[in-house]
Amino acid sequence: MKWWQNLKKNPLARLGAVVLLIFYTVALFAEFVAPYDPYDSQLNASLLPPTQIYLSTKDGRFIGPHVYPTTQGPVDANTGAREVIVDWKKPSAVGLFVKGSPYKFLGILPFDRHLFGTTGEGKINILGTDEQARDQFSRLVHGSRISLSIGLVGIAISFPLGLLVGGISGYFGSWIDSILMRFAEVLMTIPGLYLLVALAAVLPPGLTSAQRFILIVLITSFISWASLARVIRGQVLSIKQLEFVQAARAMGANPIYIIVRHVLPQTATYVIISATLSVPGFIVAESVLSLIGLGIQQPDPSWGNLLSLSTNASILVLQPWLVWPPATLIILTVLAFNLLGDGLRDALDPRSIQRN
Repeated sequence: MKWWQNLKKNPLARLGAVVLLIFYTVALFAEFVAPYDPYDSQLNASLLPPTQIYLSTKDGRFIGPHVYPTTQGPVDANTGAREVIVDWKKPSAVGLFVKGSPYKFLGILPFDRHLFGTTGEGKINILGTDEQARDQFSRLVHGSRISLSIGLVGIAISFPLGLLVGGISGYFGSWIDSILMRFAEVLMTIPGLYLLVALAAVLPPGLTSAQRFILIVLITSFISWASLARVIRGQVLSIKQLEFVQAARAMGANPIYIIVRHVLPQTATYVIISATLSVPGFIVAESVLSLIGLGIQQPDPSWGNLLSLSTNASILVLQPWLVWPPATLIILTVLAFNLLGDGLRDALDPRSIQRN
């Protein structure tokens, strides 16, 4: 396949694909990768900075990677910072595949091993802890499931709808085309973010995070299919004039069968590229809604509600490790999808395939 060869020659597209592969693999095996339960609070450990890893003890003995039990002391009256108290007498070894809290591996098999962790009283919080003394890295890993899956679920809903509406509109034309396209144009004139905020604000307050997740996906899907339908309609107008479509029509094939079986597959190149470039929009929409408190609610983690801590000025200044990781992951995910989408667009371009 020449397009695949073209894609492999694009280093930025490969980089985007590798980043996304890593992120989705981590999300799939979140219980294994995360050292702690994202809902568990540690004793006297709220807003701890990232744990420092040591190789030697205070008296100079080399014992390998280890950490020490760490807790928060009283607040400094002058600076507002809290003293970090370290118990230097209890080194805890850091290792891989450490036994920890039990869970169901892939939701099926009982398992109690984690990718990394400690043996002893010390905890390894590589991104610190939040105001509820929960491990920030574990919450970030588990939050990736919502933030990364919302885009895939969103295009799985909106793209079939956009394809079908665009295909029917372009194939039948006449008053059907006018009605469907006018409706699509009305949707396209609605500012997406404002609609999301307005609809999310009127949701019942007692909804669970799973219910909010479903509603956010449905809302974003409802307003995102219109632009795809417009483009597909334009492509179908030219595709339906091709000989194989005319032959199927002459043989008496059902119009819906012709659209689904013969016409829409010809738009696959555009759909693949557009789907890749549309996923970031769903991720950003969830992040914005969660950031302003209308999306996934605490204590359930998502990158958006983890980022909502940035609205607290004191945390932004004194505990920046709580803000920058989710922001960085959102930026990297959006950038990786865009790089992969651009690479697919170039690889699937018929001119580039002919040149190779």
